[in-house]
Amino acid sequence: MIELFFVLVFVGMLVFTGVTMMTVFLATGVAFAAMLVLGMVGMVFKLLPWLIVIALGWWFFKNFVYCPR
Repeated sequence: MIELFFVLVFVGMLVFTGVTMMTVFLATGVAFAAMLVLGMVGMVFKLLPWLIVIALGWWFFKNFVYCPR
């Protein structure tokens, strides 16, 4: 949500300072892409403990529980 707020404020500042529309569109695209990537990286860090637990559970299952026939 903060990423969307940042992009909207950024676009508003560009529009009110008198930058050309082509530059506003280009800067909006770059800002949106940057915030999208940073948001995904933040989500991975937020989910990292669960990803580690899933990986350890899968490793335990493959090595100690599952017996191939």
